[in-house]
Amino acid sequence: MSGWNAEQYLKFEDERTRAARDLLAQVPLSSARHAVDIGCGPGNSTELLAQRWPDAKITGIDTSADMLRQARERLPKANFIEASVSHWVAPKDADALFANAVFQWVPDHLKHLKRLVTALPEGGVLAVQMPDNMSENSHVLMREVAQLPAFHEQLSKAATARDDLPAPSVYYDALRPLCQKLDIWHTVYNHVMPDATAIVEWFKGTGLRPFLDPLEFPERKKFLEAYTARIAASYLPQQDGKVLLPFPRLFIVAVR
Repeated sequence: MSGWNAEQYLKFEDERTRAARDLLAQVPLSSARHAVDIGCGPGNSTELLAQRWPDAKITGIDTSADMLRQARERLPKANFIEASVSHWVAPKDADALFANAVFQWVPDHLKHLKRLVTALPEGGVLAVQMPDNMSENSHVLMREVAQLPAFHEQLSKAATARDDLPAPSVYYDALRPLCQKLDIWHTVYNHVMPDATAIVEWFKGTGLRPFLDPLEFPERKKFLEAYTARIAASYLPQQDGKVLLPFPRLFIVAVR
């Protein structure tokens, strides 16, 4: 995929940050020495860590230069590193590892979650949130449009860019032997959107990227037209004209 677009991502900053706030609220650390935001994006979640632990060293890692540029402008006192979590090794003093909406993109991410938990000092915390929405209409319709004859050849690999998440029981069995406490829960947010077009704008910053990036502009426009029509037919307006976007998310907090 091409580089992430911080401006597109931040169009729905408040909604995207809500899950990060809810995750951080369940982290049982009154203080932290070194908090790391894995997949920090434009720094909206990193800012929460800096506010929660003002005396801690704060580090953010991400693979996107554009996201990191935005994050550095937002938090000049924090340290930001361009790196992939698949290869990144946690510093020995890192006692708070925070990952908001990144591991769903990481191949074999359960292996990396186990590795990161094991690297924590006693009492350290790994906190993870992942969208669990591959079965939602928003994503089913992406795959449906990708199968149309006009796009099928170019987008044959797009549907495999991200897999369904395993069941919570899989995470529990993998992580529980490695930590003293493990919390796992689901939340379904119902984001109030102005209209169906806003839903498309939301996913242009995330889930649609594997489908749009391989296409040239004319084909991309056609894909979005077909997808938008299906979204409008699937997500119907409420009485006030607004549209609800159900958005399931999986949360994990592991205490080493």
